[in-house]
Amino acid sequence: MKTLKYSRQRESIKASLSKRTDHPTADMIYTDIREEFPNISLGTVYRNLNLLSELGEVQKLTCGDGKDHFDWNTSPHYHFICRHCGAVLDLPLPPQEELQHQAQKAFHGTVDSHMVYFYGVCADCRESAEIKVSTS
Repeated sequence: MKTLKYSRQRESIKASLSKRTDHPTADMIYTDIREEFPNISLGTVYRNLNLLSELGEVQKLTCGDGKDHFDWNTSPHYHFICRHCGAVLDLPLPPQEELQHQAQKAFHGTVDSHMVYFYGVCADCRESAEIKVSTS
């Protein structure tokens, strides 16, 4: 396994991500750690997040909005994406092993994992839409 030189900037990126549950983009993390490292570049943040993803220390999520989102939680779990506000949320649903078994039966290669995104409208957006409808 590849060993990395210690980097204060990388540790700060990891610390910032570990405190969040909103699945931030690199831009969001960049904004967070600029307070501690005012001279850090956005490119450095991107490179470190991609490296951490390759090493399996964080999850990179491609949610269809053109931006990569990052998740500190690397255990198997599903995500919900709000079509209205773009929020990416953990879905409290255990991984469905039967889905993976069905995929393996249908595929002639090897299926060793899966990632599923659920789309809809989050509770906050649904509530704000109800408020707008009831006040008009």
